[in-house]
Amino acid sequence: MKQTLLDIKIADFLPQKRIAVAGVSRQEGRLPVGNRIARQLRATGYDVFPINPHMSVFDDAPYYPDLRSIPGGVDGVVIVTRPEVTERIVRQCRDAGVPPVWMHQSTGSGSSVPGSSVSAAGVDICRQHDITLIAGACPMMYFAGADFGRRCMRGILKFTGGLPS
Repeated sequence: MKQTLLDIKIADFLPQKRIAVAGVSRQEGRLPVGNRIARQLRATGYDVFPINPHMSVFDDAPYYPDLRSIPGGVDGVVIVTRPEVTERIVRQCRDAGVPPVWMHQSTGSGSSVPGSSVSAAGVDICRQHDITLIAGACPMMYFAGADFGRRCMRGILKFTGGLPS
């Protein structure tokens, strides 16, 4: 099967070990996606650094208000925020020299889809500063140990053209 640009970007992102997750939430009752992503990363061996300026602890690990406050920096960032917050996080990535960024998207494509962190301004910043960007899709479809449902969703989205390019 021919490898797409998305496949290459994901293959480059996944080996990173120190990953910040922007958008981990204190709202546990709604099963926030950022929390699930952070936990899946941690369960599969990543060093996870939750970013949320309004919290101090997540699963007995410290929260960080921004990228600059993470000791030793990170290798990549998964963004699971509203698009208007995404732009601010991308600017932090630019300033911190973080090369790969993954803007989460629940389903479908485009920044108008509910559940999307994709920000047109954030995408432009990434392009202007050579930040490798995955603008859409859910990282949980690609992590080691992805469940059957997420693997199926990845296949369906790939078949229907619903994955980012």
